[in-house]
Amino acid sequence: MGDAKWRFNPNLNKVMAAPSKSNSRENEPLPLVDSDPSRRAANDLWTAPAPKRERRGLQAADIASLVGAGFQNRGFRWLLEEGRRISELVEFVAAMSRELTEGGLPLQRVYVAQRTLHPQMAALGYLWNRGDAVAQRIERDYALTQSAAYLMSPMRRIYENGEKLIRRRLVGPEAQIDFPVLQELRDTGATDYAIFALELDGAPRASLSITTDGPDGFTDAQIHGMEALMPLIAMVVEAREWHRLAESLLEVYLGADAGRQVLSGRIRRGEGTTLAAAIWFCDLRDFTVLSNQLPRDEVIALLNDYFDAMARPVHARGGEILKFVGDAMLAIFPMKDDLDRDSKCHVALQAAYEAFDALDGLNEIRASAGKPPIRAGIGLHAGSVSYGNIGAAIGNSARLDFTAIGPAVNLASRIQDMCKVLNRPLLASKQFASPCGSMLVPLGHYELKGFPEKQQIYGLPE
Repeated sequence: MGDAKWRFNPNLNKVMAAPSKSNSRENEPLPLVDSDPSRRAANDLWTAPAPKRERRGLQAADIASLVGAGFQNRGFRWLLEEGRRISELVEFVAAMSRELTEGGLPLQRVYVAQRTLHPQMAALGYLWNRGDAVAQRIERDYALTQSAAYLMSPMRRIYENGEKLIRRRLVGPEAQIDFPVLQELRDTGATDYAIFALELDGAPRASLSITTDGPDGFTDAQIHGMEALMPLIAMVVEAREWHRLAESLLEVYLGADAGRQVLSGRIRRGEGTTLAAAIWFCDLRDFTVLSNQLPRDEVIALLNDYFDAMARPVHARGGEILKFVGDAMLAIFPMKDDLDRDSKCHVALQAAYEAFDALDGLNEIRASAGKPPIRAGIGLHAGSVSYGNIGAAIGNSARLDFTAIGPAVNLASRIQDMCKVLNRPLLASKQFASPCGSMLVPLGHYELKGFPEKQQIYGLPE
């Protein structure tokens, strides 16, 4: 359907730059992760974290070092009073860096890195350079774990060996450039570097590195002062990480809006609302035959490719993907009001065109590899759905699902079933087709299981 070709871009190493001052370093290359060429090779660096160690609290010696004058005391008070209230790490890292600088710590650059739990991202980084209003957020995919940048980095020693601090002079007679990243930093004018472990949930899953371009580098007292602040910084980073993790995983497994609903407190069984929406229900043709013939891994790869083709245009056009059931996908395009009805039906139909174009591109790739084509059917309807929590309560536990139910969802599913009967890739109800004019044509009235009256069905023009 159409000549458009869909291709997946595998490059997940992207930078989402938050607004910054005009003098932020927009054209600078991304920093290497903070490297040791003599270290052994690793098979899987992220899935086998270091064993938990007893959490080190703020000791008496640490507190004593904080009550004096200088950036330590200022940073200590700021972290307890203001820093812990900043909700976004891009803002927290920048504000903390400015606070420490104003307190007398000569910072040129700060980089906070953390491993994370996400199906596509292995790590997140927050980079601040002097003068930046907010930090840059840097996402790293799982290829990072086998990259030379990581394998030859001091960050690896922090995570694998449990070292709490690595400090390197970059200029002068005591200079030690034993990691590639240090040469990169020295080329920017840096004179001193230190990286500290940040323990999250009792394990070194994050780090904070600092550099200065001051002619004398950092003093030993400044390094000790930063070391004393690490437990407090780790607590703030850990709290923000758990919130981000909850938000991210809820979006991945429930959808963006459903995830927000759950985080806002709508978690009781039976709690929900009624809303109008364009409803999308798609299904893979001949999946039972394919799954019986193909090896397991090939079936999983086929499903992922198919769902990519279907889901990407839905997501790009503001649809909410609610559920994957086997080889089927349920999505909705919520309508704000009656005036929004026609618009959302047009948007859902356009997403269907784009999904079929993506499927055409995928089938070209499959044909070149000698694989059979993938065919799908899409059923479209417009109506009211019940949107909320359903599931089972088992004692003090529960297994709930945040989804859409109701006769309108059932009708969209039955219309999709007719795609196979009528040998059509897309069918729609009269309620959906009416706003779409000549883009959909009537095919007749048909009996649908569970509905007492025949339903008028529309399809794409021949």
